[in-house]
Amino acid sequence: MNSAPEHIIILGGGTAGWMAANLMMHRWGRYSPRISLIESTKLGTVGVGEGSTPYLKEFFDTLGIPESTWMPACNATYKCGIRFPGWCTKPGYESYFHPFYSDQDGPQAKQFFSLCNERRNGTKVRAHPDDFFVSAALAEQFRAPKYKEAELSEPVYAYHFDAELLGRFLRTLALESGVNHIDDQVTQVVQDKQGNIAILHTQTHGPLRGDLFVDCSGFKGLLIQQTLGEELISYKKQLFNDSAVAIQTDIEECSQLSSETISKALKHGWVWQIPLHNRFGNGYVYCSDYINEQQAEQELRELLGDKADGKKALHLNWTPGRIEQHWKQNCVAIGLSQGFLEPLEAPMLFIVQKSIERFIDCFEQSGFNRAIQPAYNQEINNMIDGTRDYLQAHYALNTREDTAYWQDNRNNQNRSDVLNNILVGWNSKTNFDQVLHDNMDKLAYLKTSWYCMLAGKAQFGVSATSEHDQISSISQLARSNRDKEAAHFALHRAYLDSFYTLNDQKSVG
Repeated sequence: MNSAPEHIIILGGGTAGWMAANLMMHRWGRYSPRISLIESTKLGTVGVGEGSTPYLKEFFDTLGIPESTWMPACNATYKCGIRFPGWCTKPGYESYFHPFYSDQDGPQAKQFFSLCNERRNGTKVRAHPDDFFVSAALAEQFRAPKYKEAELSEPVYAYHFDAELLGRFLRTLALESGVNHIDDQVTQVVQDKQGNIAILHTQTHGPLRGDLFVDCSGFKGLLIQQTLGEELISYKKQLFNDSAVAIQTDIEECSQLSSETISKALKHGWVWQIPLHNRFGNGYVYCSDYINEQQAEQELRELLGDKADGKKALHLNWTPGRIEQHWKQNCVAIGLSQGFLEPLEAPMLFIVQKSIERFIDCFEQSGFNRAIQPAYNQEINNMIDGTRDYLQAHYALNTREDTAYWQDNRNNQNRSDVLNNILVGWNSKTNFDQVLHDNMDKLAYLKTSWYCMLAGKAQFGVSATSEHDQISSISQLARSNRDKEAAHFALHRAYLDSFYTLNDQKSVG
């Protein structure tokens, strides 16, 4: 193939499928391709992931969709970062906030990095990330990442959203742009003599021929795995968690609305709490080797209390891992069909979006041939493996002693060379910035994320004692500066209500 594909067939809807349809139509519309998306509305989608990284903003900006349009349609809220209570038991470090680095952090962030390195070298200074980043103050004060003065530049932020509603919104958007929606089930996949996928036979629409196929069929990977033979490479030795139970609860009627994800450690995993405009999303991510479904659901219900009474629980299971060739023959896998790690840090939607965007770039820049397939696959594998390493570090650095789950995670030596390099580099007097630079091509998370996690979990060796962690004049000044900056931002609920109300009025009109 040396010209743009004439007929692109996307198998599977949900966020991954409809995101692919929208981006491909937006980028390749000038080639006038036919884009068909096949999904069975009878089967439904997983629809649990409700958090994003800041990268999602670029997606909507690319399509020219304002927040005032898509956020009310998805009950979305703003996300300034992630709080991690309970992962560390050291005094003063029982919780920390993972921020999104912004220009507003400027000198204070540099000061934080410097204090971390002083502390690594034994100097008695406090280096807790919560003191230095504006987004941590925004979350503490229930603020949105939006200045009261609209003309000021905004910090970096992400979103919380209803995954099912987001899929519906993206579907409507794609259909309006000309994507053909086929509600059907595939009964047979036919390959040609070269091994390419040629025809998808469906129950009611008969045979459908295409040039390019996008596998968004979920965990079963009907095209990339079952047809083209890609096998899932298990990461169970690195990431223990393979199950989750989710329960939605009502949100309180009050003037305050959180703008952070909570990722709280429990006995055999961790619990997310995600504030949407109309409800909370809650879920317990755990390892089935240590606790069963019934025990996990009971532990989650006990945590939620009477808020969970009468609420339905959704159970999910997966094998953490990825395939090797995400783009194989004339098929590219996007979403769960290419693999899944776990929900911690909300990385999977980022991987979906990045995989689509890089495929579009690579395929077009290569003249619509497959010469660049190996480079593309390596890039996506590096991104997923880098994400795996960052997630595993959360567990490796825990200090809990209450269950074998946490002890086994901490003692697990099944780590990549990259992760070992980073942990050894941090714990030695090596220049840590140089360590990060030396491993840059294998990292998915950058400097701020690594510093905040390592410092937030008090990884300062023998110097990590409470006497060193009294609020110093430096950290007091930093907190004062970030709080003053945060005061210029709007309250989260009030800001959302302003354009949610306008959107309701437009709908009525």
